[in-house]
Amino acid sequence: MKQLFIIIALVTAFHTSSFAQYENEKIKIGQKAPELRFANPAGDTLQLSKINRKRIVLLDFWASWCGPCRRGNPRLVQLYEKYKDKKFKGAKKGFTIVSVSLDKDSSSWVQAIAADKLGWPYHMTALGGWKSAAAAIYGVQFIPQAFLLDTDGKVMRKYMTAEEAEADIEKLSNGEKLEIIEGK
Repeated sequence: MKQLFIIIALVTAFHTSSFAQYENEKIKIGQKAPELRFANPAGDTLQLSKINRKRIVLLDFWASWCGPCRRGNPRLVQLYEKYKDKKFKGAKKGFTIVSVSLDKDSSSWVQAIAADKLGWPYHMTALGGWKSAAAAIYGVQFIPQAFLLDTDGKVMRKYMTAEEAEADIEKLSNGEKLEIIEGK
């Protein structure tokens, strides 16, 4: 019995520590989302704070070379299609997705957007890979990774994948508020 307890304790400790290494420590819930200002596929500069004004935003970090990102994109497309035209209390401009790519190659990035049918209008990149300014600003050390921003630009939630946000987006679309646990 004692050995079983020790095994369970070790497995629990290992399991907990393995998830801890994937926690984004830089961005805290309740904080103002750091500004991002990068080029879209047409070369125009997009600014997160302008997109986010009066709009709920799912900020999605990904790359064309990221297998888990690409496998998750069909679900992300469904999520966007489901919520893009819904009314959200306090969000006059509704909901959108802002995709931030950690690609280094522009053509691979643009081809992946087209191939995966990522139909939202907000895609940006600095073409710096893991060393991009966007990854540094948000402390992104793994992808996919996503953040849900309220209409004031505050981080409401952070996720290991964008698809994990659906339950929270559904609550918001039903007029419910998300409890903000600052500092997490």
